[in-house]
Amino acid sequence: MASNTAPPKRASFATGAGLFIALFSMFLARKIVNPFSTALTFTNAVWKEVVIWICVIALLLIIRYGERLPFRSIGLGTSAWWKSILWGVLYSLPMFGIAIVIAHLTQYGHSLSAAAFEKLPLWLITAIVLRAGVVEELFYRGYAIERFTALGLGRFWSAAIPLAIFSLGHLSGGWSNVLIALVLGAILSALYLWRRDLIANMIGHGLVDFIANVLPRLFS
Repeated sequence: MASNTAPPKRASFATGAGLFIALFSMFLARKIVNPFSTALTFTNAVWKEVVIWICVIALLLIIRYGERLPFRSIGLGTSAWWKSILWGVLYSLPMFGIAIVIAHLTQYGHSLSAAAFEKLPLWLITAIVLRAGVVEELFYRGYAIERFTALGLGRFWSAAIPLAIFSLGHLSGGWSNVLIALVLGAILSALYLWRRDLIANMIGHGLVDFIANVLPRLFS
């Protein structure tokens, strides 16, 4: 199932700017908010979220007015809403099981970064994990895969390059976090290439993060 519209096989300034935002704004947000430390506090967590959402708005404006393409070109609106919800829930089930196995084998959750994250208020943790499901899929799957494919990189490299950057973006949480991001990101990339339904990816990703990070706090 292919997307209906895509940019020409020639890099434009708008597409180059869009790829820069999609691939590197998560890193830049962390450095802009707290350039001299990786310590997570309430204040820099909030400001990081603000910067990331500004980057999302910038990318959407680039797609619509810079590239002059519809949002279907990044997998939005390519499927009926109820199908996206159903597939998203189905995606989340095996991914959550895999995440649990990896977390158990690697002792994930015992790092200083994880401890600092758990000290944040529950409403902020919820906002962060839901944002991660939406924004990371928009950046690393919907936009990056579609634009690299349109530029002629082929399906493998179009998925592998964003996946590598996405995985390394989780290094602040330790190597176990990188491994979880790599495995689940690879699954999400394959699912996106299969159905080109970005909403389903967002729901699946968001559910896994919500179940892992929010539900235990709600019932503790």
